[in-house]
Amino acid sequence: MLSNCVAAAVLATAYVLALVVELNPALPLHPSRLIPLVATVGLFYGFHLTVIFYVLLVLRQLLARELFSPAWISVDVLAWLTAISASAGALLMWRNVAASSLVLDPATASTIVRSGYALAAAAACCFIVAVLHRGRPRARAAWVSMFLLIAAASVATPMALRGRGTPPPLEARPIDAPLTASEAERSARVVVIAIDGGSLDFITSATAEGRLPNFGRLLDAGAVRHLATLHPTSAEAVWAAVATGKLPQKNGVRSASNYQIAGSDESIELLPSFCFARGLVRFGFLLEQPHSSSTFRTRTLWTILSTHGFSVAVVGWPLTQPAPIVRGYLVSDTFHRAAAMPSGLDDPSAIYPPELQPEAVAAMENVKSAESAGIVTASAGLEERYETPARIDRAYERIARALARSRPPQVMLTRYQSLDPIGHYFLRYATPSEFGDVTDDERRRLGPVLEHHYALIDEAVGRAIASLEPDDLLLVVSGYGMEPLGLGKRLLERVIGDPELSGTHENAPDGFLMAYGAAVARGRLQARASVVDVVPTILYFLGLPMGRDMDGYVRTDLFQPSFTEDRPIAFIPTYDR
Repeated sequence: MLSNCVAAAVLATAYVLALVVELNPALPLHPSRLIPLVATVGLFYGFHLTVIFYVLLVLRQLLARELFSPAWISVDVLAWLTAISASAGALLMWRNVAASSLVLDPATASTIVRSGYALAAAAACCFIVAVLHRGRPRARAAWVSMFLLIAAASVATPMALRGRGTPPPLEARPIDAPLTASEAERSARVVVIAIDGGSLDFITSATAEGRLPNFGRLLDAGAVRHLATLHPTSAEAVWAAVATGKLPQKNGVRSASNYQIAGSDESIELLPSFCFARGLVRFGFLLEQPHSSSTFRTRTLWTILSTHGFSVAVVGWPLTQPAPIVRGYLVSDTFHRAAAMPSGLDDPSAIYPPELQPEAVAAMENVKSAESAGIVTASAGLEERYETPARIDRAYERIARALARSRPPQVMLTRYQSLDPIGHYFLRYATPSEFGDVTDDERRRLGPVLEHHYALIDEAVGRAIASLEPDDLLLVVSGYGMEPLGLGKRLLERVIGDPELSGTHENAPDGFLMAYGAAVARGRLQARASVVDVVPTILYFLGLPMGRDMDGYVRTDLFQPSFTEDRPIAFIPTYDR
């Protein structure tokens, strides 16, 4: 039984490896380059699939009416297991294409779809072999030859469809803004508050009960709509799309980071979904390599505005290390880590212009986690999961406020990144009805934790509203939402050592867009917008044309007719030249 499980697991692992190389078309297929991938990713899936298949055969043994004693290598057993593996592989490929349609280029998506059909055909052939073998078991040589041919074709066909792959793109470099244009005349200001993992349903429920008053003002007097996010969902990919108005195929950011194969110089960019691929990172088979500002292959909002004479302020945005040149100032989301290390003071690459570093460091001082939390948690682990993220948001909030007082920008973008990690572990206690295993004591002590952090952002919204002048615009953007973790995955997390995890955004729940200002049309809109609509809408509000190569649209329905009737949408081919 074990030998048959190992053989079937090797074949099933080959299907997963085929999907990995198809998702990463720049990965070369030379054997010397693939050996590290097979030795890490292959080992991870081979071991777990062997266990799964062995459990299936044990169940078969327990439920069988007659003695089940397969040969060391049994055509009957392998045909059934391969039929199951190929069917699962085909389904896995098709689901990855459907889920990652905004990330994959058309050629890659087509290759994976066709590979799925090839595996589905192999599954059907193995099923036929398994059925016919029962009727004529003596023709052993014929069945062995037929099975080997099907198995070899099921692996070779996806690899042949994939081919040698596409050449990797040229090494990227930061796209700096040429600040030759004169500064734009003082016009309407735009304030953007960006939130990781914000839930419109949670905010609506809290405001209906009289809490989060400033979010309530946005709901009552502003425009609100759901915001479709990206899948696979990661803060880096989502905020890159928000900042460029372009999907990952164009902006160059397809995932949270690159993943280096342990013990090798090779790396992959995109992991498959629906097969616990994040476990490769968790258990050290792959090492995360964070993206940098040079990952962008198109201009961002702050470079576009800087080029056209608008002063900008960007605080806490991902993929801004090293900080690019802008007209104004930019503080990367890595600044809190750099400032905490002695070497960071000698390398001010996380902030532009560098001379602002002492002022930013001074603004971070005296950020006390106990004051920002105000809770008593059940364990030191949960306490740290709140205090550290809350301290980070407090630090960037203070930096943004300090720098804005001395250098008021025309467009300001501040990101609150910590609601995501807090939501992962405290959603259970904030919405206990979704889980059913929360005690009254936990509800009393830990239930307010998540809302407490929403209140921190609510205060920032209130300050932004108070600072608006009649012609200004406030946008509150949640790039993706948070939803309860499914029962099966909660049980799995208990097994692998993270039982407190309760929130997820793997299924790409919607974020939201709230707009507030004199030009905004009041009301909650039913139609969904997209994360790539934010930049075109801001450009339109500021009187700049939209790039035709952008994937988003100008959301004129956010504004009153009196604002849009004399302001037609203008276009230019691109901002990248």
